[in-house]
Amino acid sequence: MSAKHPLRIALVADTHNLLRPELLAFVEGADAIVHAGDICEKRVLDTLAAIAPLTAVRGNNDHGAWADALPVQTTVALGGVRLAVVHELPGLQGDPAADGMAAVVSGHSHKPALETREGVLYVNPGSAGPRRFRLPISAAMLTIGSHGALDVEHVNLVE
Repeated sequence: MSAKHPLRIALVADTHNLLRPELLAFVEGADAIVHAGDICEKRVLDTLAAIAPLTAVRGNNDHGAWADALPVQTTVALGGVRLAVVHELPGLQGDPAADGMAAVVSGHSHKPALETREGVLYVNPGSAGPRRFRLPISAAMLTIGSHGALDVEHVNLVE
């Protein structure tokens, strides 16, 4: 990925085979898309990959040959920063701070979250799929500015 700035990375999780028009509009124009699992059908990945370069991991609801081909955890370098991607945060392998990660992207809980631990940004974009309980339908945009400055904005896709 080129080092143009700012770089806009759409963070998505827990689509559960539902590609809302609001999500497709949200990811349009992003420089890359990161999907933190619970995709449920390959066509979701195919659709997102046609919009922007896609990095995805397997979630606990992803099954079949297409899902077996996905890693449970991966690292992607975008805009000069490294992101660790995993579906379930408790399953994260390694030490993100020691491993030079700028951020960890996870899903599973369906709850949007953002916190910093040991200088590493931990982001859960929430769920862009079917509504669960009273949790929002959401995604997040990670902007990588010059010198690797990170900014995250959570967006409710559906009110």
